[in-house]
Amino acid sequence: MCPMNCHPTLCGMLVEVEDGRLLKVSGDSENPDSQGFLCIRGQASREIIGNPHRLLRPLVRSHRAADAWREASWDEVLDLTAGRMRAAGREAVGIWSGHGLFANDYGTRIHAQLLRRFANVYGCQWWSPTMICWGLGAFGVGLTGALETNTKEDMGAHAALILLWGANLASQPNTGRHLAAAKRRGAHIVTIDVRETEAAAQSDEVLLLRPGTDAALALAMMHVLIAEGRYDREFAARHTVGFDRLAAHVREHTPEWAAAVTGIPAERIGALARRYAATRPAMILLGGSSMHKGANGWQGGRAVACLPALTGNLGVLGGGMGPRHGSAAHGQALASIVALDRRPPGDYVPNQMARVTEALLERRVRSLLLFGTDMLSSFADAGRVAEGLARADLVVAYDLFLNDTARRCADVVLPATSWLEETGCKSTNTHLYLMPQVLEPPGETRSVTWILRELARRLGLADFFPWQNDEGPIDAILDHPSTGHATVAALRAEGGIRALRISHVAHPDLKFPTPSGKVEFYSERALALGLPPLPVYEALPASPYPLAFRQGRTLTAFHGFYDHGRALPTLAEADPEPVLWISPNDAEGRGIDDGAAIRLWNERGEFRARARVTRKIPPGVVWMRDGWEDLNRLTSGRPSIPDAAVDLFGFSGGQAAFDAMVEVVPA
Repeated sequence: MCPMNCHPTLCGMLVEVEDGRLLKVSGDSENPDSQGFLCIRGQASREIIGNPHRLLRPLVRSHRAADAWREASWDEVLDLTAGRMRAAGREAVGIWSGHGLFANDYGTRIHAQLLRRFANVYGCQWWSPTMICWGLGAFGVGLTGALETNTKEDMGAHAALILLWGANLASQPNTGRHLAAAKRRGAHIVTIDVRETEAAAQSDEVLLLRPGTDAALALAMMHVLIAEGRYDREFAARHTVGFDRLAAHVREHTPEWAAAVTGIPAERIGALARRYAATRPAMILLGGSSMHKGANGWQGGRAVACLPALTGNLGVLGGGMGPRHGSAAHGQALASIVALDRRPPGDYVPNQMARVTEALLERRVRSLLLFGTDMLSSFADAGRVAEGLARADLVVAYDLFLNDTARRCADVVLPATSWLEETGCKSTNTHLYLMPQVLEPPGETRSVTWILRELARRLGLADFFPWQNDEGPIDAILDHPSTGHATVAALRAEGGIRALRISHVAHPDLKFPTPSGKVEFYSERALALGLPPLPVYEALPASPYPLAFRQGRTLTAFHGFYDHGRALPTLAEADPEPVLWISPNDAEGRGIDDGAAIRLWNERGEFRARARVTRKIPPGVVWMRDGWEDLNRLTSGRPSIPDAAVDLFGFSGGQAAFDAMVEVVPA
């Protein structure tokens, strides 16, 4: 399986190896999920193997300077790490991981479960990686209740209307094939976003809205559905809570009101609502990360998730919420090895980005272990994060390549194994895949499992790893009815692929993970957390800077574990420097030509890039691919939801606001 983690649309690979050398990677035409598809990212993955910039030996330095690195033995770096952890005390040790940890186990999260188990047995800080990704949007959806998603296969076969609401196909390109299949059947496809994304090319209609106004658009659509009697009365009566309160609430949220907020004409808002009500079945694919980078981003997810319930589009083929990053199909689940019952009492920092930054700045966390992540590119308000990292006594980075955080802030660097150099297991929403080891680890690279076992031995955590070998925790996690109680041995005997025991339709029993078991338009649970009980639109904070900045994904870059693509020649050549999308109106007023060097700045910092003047983005909005060094110095690190709410659903919604209003001038 491709190591790029475009969940839930992971792609199958054929890997050709001869005499211990990788010759070729290509799409696997017999893979039931991807059927031969492999995008530029997957094709570029071959460049990980044999890459001259690959980390092959442990590195250590006595002071944080580029010329201070020296190679060291594993015993030296692990003894140093364990010694500093003991000196700091367990509650001053933090563990955090990113997508680089999941290249061999996305969907099963074997390494993430082992990290969390280690933190629980040891009693140190641990923070969920979902806080930088899909968790905040899913938090909003979860308050409404429609957390499960229909599969991409169901969308392709049955959906008659598909709203790509902040869902860019660059984040899950394999979904595009099923979108095309739906379109061939006659499905109407609508893109709703802040710019014309890759998805726009597949769409019959594109609506560009102002950043952070998704909830306003959804509320206005609800106004039309209810005011014109276009909602499903029986479904609302039997399967929802708070309809009367919602109806009263949206009475003032007219399309005319929303037009002034979103920038979308009122007649287009009304037409979209009527089309959504009249076309059955209708499916919404909600954005997984970029859409929710705003203080009110979770409210967009919550409001949008009300629409399928109002129209009776839940629990049906081709309806409901479609596949999104981090989502699960009905019945999809795994066993847990995290040993939560072993976690001792302690002063733990919440799964909240702002609180992690504060803990570093206040030196409540003095030893930090980073696995497969570039913290400076992942966290908002990166200037404060860098200041916090500078105060740490020890920063350890485990990765394939050096990244910005490792180069600037780490004391120890541990060389990682790649997806072809260890046994793993990945899961899509429909299938389980064994990831066999086909190459020997180069140099002195080691797996996460080996490193954690060695640290546990040094720290006296005798029962951290009760299994006989590295396949033991995989078997334990797969021991669940949804997998048919799969094991590594069984998967190996079956050719490495097993269909999951899931439903392609989300919530087929019309039971929802809310206190009432119904879709909750009005949420007592939200009210108890100090949040609005009904879906609302809240304007983003006022700013003296005129342009709303947003960031997202492209097909040529994905995540920090390949230094955001810069370590892989194919991706680096395709996307060599930061480029800012800006409208012709905004560019002309600032004397900016297409291709010109520019400077973005606000109260938190500045960033240099090159302009792309394009009509694919509306005036007042600028956009850039994420992951560039120092880009997140511009973004807000304020929390988006209360600390008490971040772990409400078992995943973290503790993402910072990431708001950024900027000015752009010629450099």
